[in-house]
Amino acid sequence: MEIPKIFDSEYRFCLILWEHEPVNSTQLVQLCKEQLDWSKATTYTVIRRLAERGVLKNENATVTSLVSKEDVQVAELDEMVERTFEGSIPAFIAAFCRSKKLSEKELTHLQKLIDEYKEG
Repeated sequence: MEIPKIFDSEYRFCLILWEHEPVNSTQLVQLCKEQLDWSKATTYTVIRRLAERGVLKNENATVTSLVSKEDVQVAELDEMVERTFEGSIPAFIAAFCRSKKLSEKELTHLQKLIDEYKEG
């Protein structure tokens, strides 16, 4: 399943949804007012647009996601690596490591992930 594109403000909305789902749409409006300073109309517009794109469903005033946070993050990362690094994971990692100092714990964790990937 291809993950629909989720734009920045929609992603902030989805973070609230993922944290509270399933959530009543009235409660979601209140959460978006508190956390995003959105009006009721803005929240319902985003709910409608994301429902049309298959990101969430709104049935009987209960909103639930149809895609996970992890799936959206992977899709965004894949798009960014393809666009910015011509699909090269090593180029992405090299650029990342030049811009951020990794701790010994982070390096160990990355090495463990690589080793697990090699093993299948």
